[in-house]
Amino acid sequence: MEESAGYQLETVYFDTDDLVLAGCGINVRRRTGGGDPGWHLKLPMGRNKRREIHEPLGSDPDRVPDHLLKFVRVYLRDRTIEPVVRLRIERTVHRLHGEGNSVLAEITDDQVLAENILQEPGKQWREWDVELVDGSGDLLNAAKSILTGAGARRAGHASKLAWALGEGNRQDESVSPRRPRRKDPAGNILLAFVHRQVTELIKHDPGVRSGEPDSVHLMRVSSRRIRSALATYRTLLDPAVADGLRGELKWLADVLGVARDTEIIRSRLRDLISADPAELMMGPISQRIDEELGADHHKARADILAALEDERYYRLLDGLEKLLSAPPLTSSASKPARKSAAALIRKDVRRLRRAVGTAKAAQEGSARDQSLHEARKRAKRLRYAAEAASSVCGNRGARLAAAAHGIQKNLGQYQDSVVIRNLLRRLGVEAHLRGENGFSYGRLHYMEQSRAKESEAEFLKSWKRFRKVPFGN
Repeated sequence: MEESAGYQLETVYFDTDDLVLAGCGINVRRRTGGGDPGWHLKLPMGRNKRREIHEPLGSDPDRVPDHLLKFVRVYLRDRTIEPVVRLRIERTVHRLHGEGNSVLAEITDDQVLAENILQEPGKQWREWDVELVDGSGDLLNAAKSILTGAGARRAGHASKLAWALGEGNRQDESVSPRRPRRKDPAGNILLAFVHRQVTELIKHDPGVRSGEPDSVHLMRVSSRRIRSALATYRTLLDPAVADGLRGELKWLADVLGVARDTEIIRSRLRDLISADPAELMMGPISQRIDEELGADHHKARADILAALEDERYYRLLDGLEKLLSAPPLTSSASKPARKSAAALIRKDVRRLRRAVGTAKAAQEGSARDQSLHEARKRAKRLRYAAEAASSVCGNRGARLAAAAHGIQKNLGQYQDSVVIRNLLRRLGVEAHLRGENGFSYGRLHYMEQSRAKESEAEFLKSWKRFRKVPFGN
């Protein structure tokens, strides 16, 4: 057994005055002394998993680095963050060596003095921690027996911070509601689905702020799923609350959508250009497309970041959390889940049938494009409604969701082509006015037109399959 020299640590934890971060299992701390000084952020990533992000100490001990704040802003919103707990630790580390002088385990002996800045008095305790290095689980069990035999007892807290804050402020990650059952109240379907999607929306917020791939898409999908569920299951809630949240969710999805749509268009056009013979791509077409879409994406990205710092976004999150904590349910929400969900989903089936009928009857051109787009939105709403009720509607609900997804996918590809063709037409006109060769814009437009016809043909096939799904017939 090797004993290292003792050293001192000071750790200051930051939170709101009502301990929002601690309630979410999040730690923001500034540590000095020891071998790991700096700012540390610990984020929950599922059961017993954490993501750690570090930043240098910096010159201001009371200013949390902006890079860390963007990962927790979705929890803080417009609340301020300040020191809440200060830990002063006298630490001694013992290293247990094995054959060849390998380190089997490190045993840390901490004398802790905790100052709860929000409420006096503080606490003082001694804490042992055993961490395996090259040792086995048997060694850990043996260490536990020796320590408990010497009078130690298992810590009743998840962390030093949790113990310093006290029992009333124990850190506890949010527990998802159980899957609704057939005879549960119908309101459980909506609340369980919204809870999952709000959790997803909040989870992807830091990724959107830091530019992580696909985070904008995933956050947008979550917002759309919530909005769709509030539409289908609207009769289960106070309509003023449901409609108000739907309006704000549409605003958020629209803000996120510009950047996402630009990403899709850019990727599609790059694939088309790279797949075509180089001699058929005349003029600076790649450059012009990148300039156009790059500027659009840059502005869309700036708009997203501004929206995520807007009070409107914070109030939307507050409203969603209030919906879950104190749901304004109507009497219809107390009816049996399976029967109620089936009736509401059948209404969405009928809406989709009417939208498809309108689209099939529409003349070629913008009217048909718009009616197919409306059918796509109806299919998406139906899909999300069926997915929300999957645990109570059984296999029929799953088949319906899959069939609606197929329609949504085919019509989504059609709509992408509509947007891309409009862009290519405009860029072709601008190229002509600049005296550039517009041939390649026309060629790409034709290729996209062919793609749209293929997507429409696939949609008609998927519609035939959809009509065979028994749900709603």
